[in-house]
Amino acid sequence: MEYTSGAASWRKVLRRVIAALIRRPRQRRLGWPVGVPLIAVAAGLLFTTTATTAGGTTLREDRRPQLNQLIQDRHHEVATSEQRAAELRATVEARTSALAGSDGTIQQQQERAAASQEPAGFTALTGPGVTVELDDAPRRSDGSLPTGGATNDDLVVHQGDVQAVVNALWAGGAEAMSIMDVRVLATSAVRCVGNTLLLHGRVYSPPFKIVAIGDPATLQRALAESEGVRLFRDLANIYKLGYEETVSTVTVPAFDGSAALRWATVPE
Repeated sequence: MEYTSGAASWRKVLRRVIAALIRRPRQRRLGWPVGVPLIAVAAGLLFTTTATTAGGTTLREDRRPQLNQLIQDRHHEVATSEQRAAELRATVEARTSALAGSDGTIQQQQERAAASQEPAGFTALTGPGVTVELDDAPRRSDGSLPTGGATNDDLVVHQGDVQAVVNALWAGGAEAMSIMDVRVLATSAVRCVGNTLLLHGRVYSPPFKIVAIGDPATLQRALAESEGVRLFRDLANIYKLGYEETVSTVTVPAFDGSAALRWATVPE
């Protein structure tokens, strides 16, 4: 260790302090000349990627209109295909009827098919019956939920609710039935997607109307005895769900969709 004294030593100490003070700020500033270009390059890449993805549109605001337009386009395509299919079926039936006039085998099979059209649901029927309408609970003017601890699931019609009504009407001896003016067949399946109803590839919004032809008193008694229907009616009183049951002369339309089956078995 070296000991010094006098003015020379003080000047030496002072120079060291000044040198240390000068070096420290320079060391802190050395990172900025390197960091600023890297940050600028990263920001430029981020802006370029965002602009390319957006394609000149706003990312947050323009996706919903595009989705709505896509849904509308698909609905139009389905409607066009269904219309074309109906036209082709009418053409096939017309040509089959024309051939039946000169071919006894075709005429025999056509008469056999015609005898099965009514029980199969391919002819419209009118008679006394019951109409049941199920609807979601109305929301308040401010969009809030009713009180009493209700959730979104408590305020909408579910698949099980529609199935409970349909099963009760069949159990009550319904001769024919329709849901949302669509004929219900043995191959019909009732499914719900959210609060919408999916039936034969078509989507329907509430209120859901179910029409059945049969003895009104027997049908109403079957509805009253159904546990699923009673549960829905109890919840309807609590959460203001819609349940309406009327008796009148009703019409059930003929089924106008495809009757093709993917597989079938012959009962023993």
